[in-house]
Formats: sequence, C-alpha cells, structure tokens
Amino acid sequence: MPSDTLVQQLAFLREIDRLKSVIRQSPLLDGSRKENSAEHSWHLAMYGLLLREHASSGVDSERVIKMLLIHDIVEVDVGDTPLHGGSSPTMQAELEHKAACRLFGLLPEPQGSEFLELWQEFEEGDSEDARFAKALDRVQPLIANVLTGGGTWSDGRVDLIQVLEKYGPTIRRGSPVLWSACEAMVREHFARDRPPSRTGSA
Repeated sequence: MPSDTLVQQLAFLREIDRLKSVIRQSPLLDGSRKENSAEHSWHLAMYGLLLREHASSGVDSERVIKMLLIHDIVEVDVGDTPLHGGSSPTMQAELEHKAACRLFGLLPEPQGSEFLELWQEFEEGDSEDARFAKALDRVQPLIANVLTGGGTWSDGRVDLIQVLEKYGPTIRRGSPVLWSACEAMVREHFARDRPPSRTGSA
C-alpha cells in the first residue's frame, strides 16, 4: 500500500492537471490558438532557467523556478485574470488566497506549507527572487503580444502608454536589462502599428 504522503502527493498532481484546461488570453507565437496556464507556467520556468543572469541582483534560480511553476496553480479554482481585465484586485487576491490554501493544503507537510509560502512570497513581490519572477511573468506575455502583431493589446485596444504603465514598473524592478529590451520592442511595435499621417490635400 502507498504511504499517506504519496497518496496526498498524487492527489495534488491529479488536481493540478486541471490547469491544462485554463485558457489564457495570450496567443501562442504561431497564432494558432491561445495558450493554457500550464503551458504558460512551463514557459516561464524556462525563462527563469535561461535569463537568471539578467536579474537586477543575485537570485536563487531554483527558488525562482519553483515560484514560476506554482504561481498560477490557483487558477485551477479561480481561472485566469487578464492583466487588462479591470477586475477588483482586492476581491481577486481573496479568491486566489483561498484557492492557494485549498490546493496546497492537499499536499503533505512540510511540502504544503513550503508551496504556500513560496506562492505568497511571489504575490507580495518583496524579495529579490519574487521581483525577478514577477518580472518574467510580465516579460513572457509582452513578447507574445509583440510577436503576434498585438495579441491581447489589439483585442483590448490597449495603447502604448497603458503597456508602459502596466508592464514597465514590474519588469524594471526585477530586471532593468530586460525592461530596456522589452521597452524597445514595445515602442517599435506601436510605431509600426500607427497608421501613417496624412499629408497634402484630399
């Protein structure tokens, strides 16, 4: 018979399989469909693995990757909340905390507490590891929108100023180097997307 620890771990792994069914607004880079939250989390973990040298200060890459793998698990219960969706941050935070307690509570101790604490650290965004993880969580969809001709920005009629305000502070705080590269991409995108000015008479 499996141990109680193994039973709990397998139950958690079964439950988070539902993350594969949570559809985000961001498109895949080939434009064929929108990504799901499990794909997003995996892709972010790869960002954390490959881009750690660009953090604003020294980070523990293993902790960053753990945060990125678990940060959206709460979406199993609450679904995805688009960055430009306009939902109540307070209400969303309450729902997500309740979901985190339920989902990580499926795990045996001390794993359950470790995951919950890492999730809370990411949400608060005060540690160096969390700042870099949150920066990457903004970088990935930003790049997806640029490389798909606007993506969710076009769908939501989001302009340059809104993008700079929504993405800039978080990315810059975790990695000024990444923000410099992202800002250049964003400005180029919106300059290219702007209709040409009319000159001369009609």
